[in-house]
Amino acid sequence: MAVASLGSLAFGAALFVVLIAAFEGGRRTGLRRASEEAAREGGGVIIGSMLGLLGFVLALTLSYASARFEERRQGTLAEANAIGTAWLRAMAVGHPKGPEIAAQIREYADLRLAFVQAEARSPELAEINRRTATLQTGIWRNLTVITQERTDAVAGYLMASLNEAFDRATASRFGFALGVPPQILLLITSMPTIALAALGFHLGLRRDTERLLPAVLSLMLTAVVTLVLDLGAPRFGDLRPSARAYEWTIGGFAPGPGGPPTQAPR
Repeated sequence: MAVASLGSLAFGAALFVVLIAAFEGGRRTGLRRASEEAAREGGGVIIGSMLGLLGFVLALTLSYASARFEERRQGTLAEANAIGTAWLRAMAVGHPKGPEIAAQIREYADLRLAFVQAEARSPELAEINRRTATLQTGIWRNLTVITQERTDAVAGYLMASLNEAFDRATASRFGFALGVPPQILLLITSMPTIALAALGFHLGLRRDTERLLPAVLSLMLTAVVTLVLDLGAPRFGDLRPSARAYEWTIGGFAPGPGGPPTQAPR
């Protein structure tokens, strides 16, 4: 998503300028036509309807963006817990490959932490994903050695936990790859612009010189639209899923056979 490279502050400033410009353009057009047309009371009803529809659309998109943010947050928490469980079972499997897998899981957890913390369009993302895939292959290769020698439940549990950790990584990557759909972005940026232009035109017809309240309205709309993008688009602004669950899991890894990692709260 190209808009993600702007950042929330730059996008918000640009949108605010656009809204003010739309209002001023509409107001000046209304002033030029004020001598030709009397101010119509019906215009206020239309403006009110437009602003009401705008508020409804923004409420829907804010709900959508909040749900997407919560999905990413829950995904990171579930992945961190899955990694911790896999480490525990690798240490408890009772096979020479177990500690080797546990060491690989520690490195794997560091990669997943780096993935969540990476900036939008960072060149490191491709390298992180490549190293993640390589490490998954190495972990699974060591697991194959264990399962070929043992068919007990403990080895099966280790396989299940590693499979879940890898599946969670794929789900997390998918969640971070999806931003706000372009159609929604166009809708929530064009509707406020049109509404402010119409409001300016209506006030121009009435020869109303009020500028403070339209500026406040523009600021409020900018804040809501920016918040929608911040919640809905991963790596856009400062509102991101916390990586603390990964940090807790990594911090709980013991240097030796003992000391299980502290599981992040579910």
